[in-house]
Amino acid sequence: MEFHSKHLVGLLCVMVLLPLLCTSQDFTSSRATYYGSPDCYGNPRGACGFGEYGRTVNDGSVAGVSALWKNGSGCGGCYQVRCKNPQYCDEYGSYVVVTDYGEGDRTDFVMSPRAYSRLGRNPDASAELFKYGVVDVEYRRVPCRYAGYNVLLKVHEHSKYPDYLAVVILYVGGRYDVASVEMWVEDCKQWTPLRRAFGAVFDVANPPRGQINVRFLVSSGAGTYWVQPKNAIPSDWEAGVAYDSEVQLD
Repeated sequence: MEFHSKHLVGLLCVMVLLPLLCTSQDFTSSRATYYGSPDCYGNPRGACGFGEYGRTVNDGSVAGVSALWKNGSGCGGCYQVRCKNPQYCDEYGSYVVVTDYGEGDRTDFVMSPRAYSRLGRNPDASAELFKYGVVDVEYRRVPCRYAGYNVLLKVHEHSKYPDYLAVVILYVGGRYDVASVEMWVEDCKQWTPLRRAFGAVFDVANPPRGQINVRFLVSSGAGTYWVQPKNAIPSDWEAGVAYDSEVQLD
């Protein structure tokens, strides 16, 4: 991953997500399992298209989901997941970011080993939970908290300057889902939608020359609204580079 020198550096840095606990929100019963990983982090080839961000965000406590996938708009959602066996399970459980699609044995969460281990109240308890393979859990949506991180407009690695642009929105705080992305077309004086290519990746063939202004629609239980970054994607954009929007969501 490469970063523009004038923009935020740290996409590869390990960071810990600090979600705000909400005691009024009910938990939903489900099951969780885990997937193999050589370093216990997430999968950089996850279906959301997050790349390295999807591997290391939240200190690698990430998960794949199925019913919560929502055609890719569930990517980036944050959840508190806790298992139900009082002998082994921590009362606060694990906080995960959705970075992939995953199906298990009647599970809503297929977790990275780091995330799954945090279900246990101590290392020995976590080891026992790994032996189970699948555990009964309850979960709830919680706000994502990225202290000090602005929303990033990442030009996906599949992009080919200047004929094909793919964009993914990173560090979306709060309980927001990114529903759609649009770009401003000066010749037509209108906003034009990008296609959801897969997961959280939105693309367009033959994008406008010059800097590219985008906006994205976020949805939550409180409704939907458009967010327009203060910064545009520069005219000399590069694949794999993340540009600072100068916007924070919480």
